[in-house]
Amino acid sequence: MVDNGRVLEMTREEFEELVAEALDRIPPELTRLMDNVAVFVEDEPPSDDPELLGLYEGTPLTDRGEWYAGVLPDRITIYRGPTLRMCESREDVVAETEITVVHEVAHHFGIDDDRLHALGYG
Repeated sequence: MVDNGRVLEMTREEFEELVAEALDRIPPELTRLMDNVAVFVEDEPPSDDPELLGLYEGTPLTDRGEWYAGVLPDRITIYRGPTLRMCESREDVVAETEITVVHEVAHHFGIDDDRLHALGYG
């Protein structure tokens, strides 16, 4: 990931809409399978990883068993700041946001980073 030295202007509301649109493009047969997961937009990632575009926190569907009940929802967070710093145009932001959303949703389904990179969602 490369910081292009400038930051595109995009309100948080506009960025949240891009995230919502990316979620809407996930096929319905997959979104129906998503369970106990919430998606958030934050301006910046944790300070220990300032270039992070997205983060999945939770228990993937593939790891859940009978013990999985009454737990807080998994959390997918998409970070606005690093995305805007690395992209050169609005079109880049749209594409990168979609890749990041799909990447983090895939983690919810138990798909690891190696497989995601092989599929072009790295």
